Amino acid sequence: MHDVDSRFLTRNGLAARQLAVLLLNHAPDTRLPRVRDFAEELGCGNGTVQAALQLLEEAGAIATTARGHLGTFLVHSDRAVLWRLSGLGTLLAAMPLPYSRRYEGLATGLRGAFEQAGAPFAVTFMRGAGARTAALLDGKVDLVVLSRFAADQLVAEHPVELVADLGPATYVGEHGMLVRHGVDLEAPGLRVAVDHASEDLRMLVERVFAGRRDIEWREVSYMQLRDLFARHEVDATVWNLDEAQDRLGIGVDVLPLGDEVTQELALRNSSAAVIGRKEGKDGTKALGAVRDALDLSVVTRMQSEVLRGERTPSY
Repeated sequence: MHDVDSRFLTRNGLAARQLAVLLLNHAPDTRLPRVRDFAEELGCGNGTVQAALQLLEEAGAIATTARGHLGTFLVHSDRAVLWRLSGLGTLLAAMPLPYSRRYEGLATGLRGAFEQAGAPFAVTFMRGAGARTAALLDGKVDLVVLSRFAADQLVAEHPVELVADLGPATYVGEHGMLVRHGVDLEAPGLRVAVDHASEDLRMLVERVFAGRRDIEWREVSYMQLRDLFARHEVDATVWNLDEAQDRLGIGVDVLPLGDEVTQELALRNSSAAVIGRKEGKDGTKALGAVRDALDLSVVTRMQSEVLRGERTPSY
């Protein structure tokens, strides 16, 4: 293997690495573009392309066959080998902190789907959609996981695009209103907790209490909610019930959200969305190379298995 690796550092080898990126988008048993078409795209000669294809075959990345006037067909490709030879590296995704089983299942499923597609995949955890968005725009990560609601806002405002919408209950299970036991929600001076690090929950809590001018807003971290409720420093908020179930003590009531608009907003907040930078920006080759091979059903299946306790989280 050492001999093959050293050959990939030659001119033909560098063309083979570029060709490996292109071949990641070709399914087995499909006709390949003509040599001269590859040569035009790579900016090299026909002989260089032919040598590059031979290098990839010798490395076990592809197998091709000539079918006369029909052209050359890709018989087999090993996506993992193509990816390694291409030099695309590891795709890094930023996710919320894994403090719920649902997030652990989501991370497990995403890793499984990307690895099945032949792409090395790693997860980093960042609290707050704003922090994850900044990391994506700065090129520090390749993908971010947000709610569909936050993703729609991001796509509208920045040069990023939706890679996947995984459907309801993949990001969070349900939202509810948390009220300290014995508190009258109609009483003036109600102290409502809001965490501006979470755009989703900020929108929800402001929608739930829309029109109330007698509210005292308390800027908090949702990580502090248990203690704040216990010390009677806040009276109410809206929160993801996946996190609330194990993090709140006694003395807190959970109420359903109200009107249809709020429920629709909560539904969009419950769907996990994966966002990447638009094609043409730095670092998007890897995403383009893997997009068509992603099987999103792997994500939801693995997440469900983690939620049911049938699979150990692995990310």
